[in-house]
Amino acid sequence: MGNTGIYVGLDIGTTSIKVIVAEYVKGQVNVIGVGSARSAGLSRGVVVDIDKAVATIQKAVRQAQQRANVEIHEVTAGIPANLLEIEPCQGMIAVADESKEIDDRDVRNVAAAALVRNLPPEREILTVIPDEFIVDGFDGIKDPRGMIGVRLEMHGMIMTAPKTVIHNLQKCIERAGLEVNQLVVNPLSLGQLALADGEQDFGTVLIDLGGGQSTAAVIHDHKLKYTYVDQEGGDYITKDISVVLNTSFDSAEKVKRDYGYADSTQASADEEFPVEVVGQDTPVTVSEKYLAEIIEARLTQIFEKMNQSLRKVGALDLPGGIVMTGGVTALPGIVELASDIFDHNVKLYIPDEMGLRHPSFAQALSLINYRAHLSEIDLIVQSTLKGNYRHQKAVQSDSGQYQAANQQAAQQQAETAAPKKDHFASIKKFFSNFFE
Repeated sequence: MGNTGIYVGLDIGTTSIKVIVAEYVKGQVNVIGVGSARSAGLSRGVVVDIDKAVATIQKAVRQAQQRANVEIHEVTAGIPANLLEIEPCQGMIAVADESKEIDDRDVRNVAAAALVRNLPPEREILTVIPDEFIVDGFDGIKDPRGMIGVRLEMHGMIMTAPKTVIHNLQKCIERAGLEVNQLVVNPLSLGQLALADGEQDFGTVLIDLGGGQSTAAVIHDHKLKYTYVDQEGGDYITKDISVVLNTSFDSAEKVKRDYGYADSTQASADEEFPVEVVGQDTPVTVSEKYLAEIIEARLTQIFEKMNQSLRKVGALDLPGGIVMTGGVTALPGIVELASDIFDHNVKLYIPDEMGLRHPSFAQALSLINYRAHLSEIDLIVQSTLKGNYRHQKAVQSDSGQYQAANQQAAQQQAETAAPKKDHFASIKKFFSNFFE
């Protein structure tokens, strides 16, 4: 399903901020404007200086507006998976209408009941995704509106994130003069764009190698099941080059882009290039192979940590293999290096839209794709997160049954919040339940 219209994706990355304006018509995304600016005020995917981040967002938006010849007022923005928590949720209500026909209000009510949580003060619900609705015991329903019933239930997933990360990001966007129509967890949208339908269904590991951090996500049964974030990315590779070769950060970045290889076995020891060295008037010559060894060392460290984390939860047993994207994956030989370390089938995703055929544009493009494909029922459920709707539940006419459902959900939440003896064991059990 697609919603015809113009959409704007805002990817606030550590190294660059990208804005893509696209028109979605008859299932086809037509990019009409792109803006990009070097990031400032961000570290490891998180806003650390609001004023600098706002200025960079405005710069990228102005570029996109000029090229698309449209004014940008609202955006779909991505949010990193830092400290993301995913857990099941469910809610149950009595149908409010006297005719017992389920409508939008009932869907909002049951979604609000599912959102009742005893969250720590530092966390906030970021999104809720409905899996199915149950009407009077009949399950597997995707859209219950128009049906007749007495009791309506919703089963789904909620994702929570640190309140600081969410609010700082929203504040930056709002101060840039924009409205956030939706915040989307980056791996959630990226999985829908980069993975084929079968890969999302049977299970695939999606790796996003960005400038500030590297993220591994597990997509199975068309759902985001697990995320692992390594606070090392392309910037760490550049810093390694800068330190080892005694050159400036900008020079190291240029050398990495122009001559870098991820796999040292593919680089030549005979091919050399000049590098400007701090404190010397003349540049020194460095071989491609030596540079590749520096890059490979950092990437190997990142991949080995990911490999350990993914194997602990059994994610590499999924048949879909590994799909990689993100700006760092533009380095030649990175697929071969990852295949050796993960001992698994690895392939690269690059957008095929004209002018965006570089893996660094995948995230911004995925936000447009995600927003354009949201169904009406998804939008209705998401609307319960806006405003104070879920805080007004007590005044509903069916408050008695509403509160009973809320108490049941709260009790289940309290049970799931019990201390766990083994964190990874609990995750593995969580996975085994999903993969059945």
